[in-house]
Amino acid sequence: MSDPTPADSELDPRRRRLNFRAWHRGTKETDLMVGAFVARHIATFTDAELDELEQILELPDVDLGDWLMQRRPIPAELAGPLLSRMLVECNESGAGLPPHLR
Repeated sequence: MSDPTPADSELDPRRRRLNFRAWHRGTKETDLMVGAFVARHIATFTDAELDELEQILELPDVDLGDWLMQRRPIPAELAGPLLSRMLVECNESGAGLPPHLR
């Protein structure tokens, strides 16, 4: 499966690294949810959003997957604007699929 991302040459090194990490979390389900979300938005994230994304990518894969699939609530101390946005998008119909398959 190829990653639906902007060409690497279009992204700065920090964005390329974060995009790669988003697609290689550990479990396929979380890879698809987080990776697809990041791929759609990585080119337009602000520095503050990139900082928050780095923190999100440090969270345990199992916990992040459970929160994004709404099996457990996101702890209040971790709920930030980007994670909240990710939660909404990951629960839309076709989340994790490339745009042409949605």
